[in-house]
Amino acid sequence: MNDELEIWRGKNLYKVREKRNPQIEEEPDTERLRKEIEPWLTALSQSEHLSLLIGSGFSLAACQILKPQESNGMSKIEFSVFKDQIQTASEQSAKGSMRGNANIEDQIRTANELIKGLEIYCTDENNELTKKISQLNSELQEGLVKFANHILENEKTIVYSDIKEVSEYLMNFLISFASRSATRERLNIFTTNYDRIIEYSAEMAGIRLIDRFLGTINPIFRSSCLDVDMHYNPPGIRGEPRYLEGVARFAKLHGSLDWIMHDDVVKRIALPYGANSIEKYSNTDSTLMIYPNAAKDRETSEYPYVELFRDLAAAVCRPNSTLVLYGYSLGDQHINQVIEDMLTIPSTHLVIISWSDEGDRIKRFYDRVKRPAQISLLIGNHFGDLKTLVDHYLPKPSIDRTTIKMADLLKARGIVEPDRSDANNNPTESKP
Repeated sequence: MNDELEIWRGKNLYKVREKRNPQIEEEPDTERLRKEIEPWLTALSQSEHLSLLIGSGFSLAACQILKPQESNGMSKIEFSVFKDQIQTASEQSAKGSMRGNANIEDQIRTANELIKGLEIYCTDENNELTKKISQLNSELQEGLVKFANHILENEKTIVYSDIKEVSEYLMNFLISFASRSATRERLNIFTTNYDRIIEYSAEMAGIRLIDRFLGTINPIFRSSCLDVDMHYNPPGIRGEPRYLEGVARFAKLHGSLDWIMHDDVVKRIALPYGANSIEKYSNTDSTLMIYPNAAKDRETSEYPYVELFRDLAAAVCRPNSTLVLYGYSLGDQHINQVIEDMLTIPSTHLVIISWSDEGDRIKRFYDRVKRPAQISLLIGNHFGDLKTLVDHYLPKPSIDRTTIKMADLLKARGIVEPDRSDANNNPTESKP
């Protein structure tokens, strides 16, 4: 194995353009790296198909701007029954998925599976085991509410912060990818997050998100609205209508805090950003639709998530497609499989931007797929920092188009642009 791939954790490394192996940057030089990275990302962002997959690192990056070095992690649920069994199975699940230590999501998934199995096994409603099942279910529901309220608290920290800088960076992050040429397909945004930070950022940026929900008061999840879009007819121009700017397709692969299953229908409730508690906004007989909780029965384990993963595969597994990962550390095997399938198409490209490589998952994925020419890497606390990323490395498509037009105009006037790499150069006029 190449020596440069031996240690990724704790390092700032990047690989763009024609580089075959990641380059380790002990002291990143922003000005030098920008000349390599920004034009490359700008070119990739104008691929025929562009998708953005955002993980929990996006919300963590926002919290880092507000409270550096503070974690917004959620403690595990303290079960009083079947505690050891749930802990053991959770650790095995995390290990099998190569995610390291078990988290609260593993606990929720394991507890749901245990309840389902015990309910099949136990037919006597009055024995001791039935009481334990009821207690386990009660503790799980309490844990889910605390989990949801914890995420709401993190939302509140970001949305209602006095530090307006965080909103500006979240907004500019999305604009960098959503600024697509009129001839290109819509940006596809996918996320594994339960919070609504992306929705908040899109609202701040004036980006309209098209998802599978239809309606106004309580939008309902539909499988039939995927091709809904927004177009306009330019005055005096005949032919096909053009795309309206500032629109992106959006899918939350693991569900959301404001999704509930009620009367066998998935709805989005009017849950305010940073609400104090989720209980007052949802019915007592409804199910919170977040992915680990969806294992409660066959119906919710397949719907609506199967539709959302189908959207992911359809969006990225196409020729001339670029997928950008930010804050997603390749911890979900079902998503990783779609990405691997995408890379079997030679004209596709994957960009991985991450604060770190916890558990060496990115490194293992990079080694396993053996597609170095199709993968660009920006890993480390320098490249993964939201402020640094937005200020120096992310595409500036609208500015770039204007710069190109200006350069063409100056060239037509016989004026040569100075070489920006040499501060001593001055513009000179070419002689006729």
